[in-house]
Amino acid sequence: MADQTLNAQGLNCPLPILRAKKALKGMSAGQILEVQATDPGSVADFAAFCNQTGNELLASTTEGDLYKFEIKKK
Repeated sequence: MADQTLNAQGLNCPLPILRAKKALKGMSAGQILEVQATDPGSVADFAAFCNQTGNELLASTTEGDLYKFEIKKK
């Protein structure tokens, strides 16, 4: 269950990552951010983002044209 949801639908790279970074900055360690995006490139982008920042990518799912990511703040 996400502590916060970020709607990044309709945004293209790098905006979903930048918005997620800003949202995570305001969250406490251990909290979960759910990001909803429509940019197909966001799948690779969020995996790389989590690897670089140390945040944990808990889930990456696709529902039609909607991509959902659950990120646990480090």
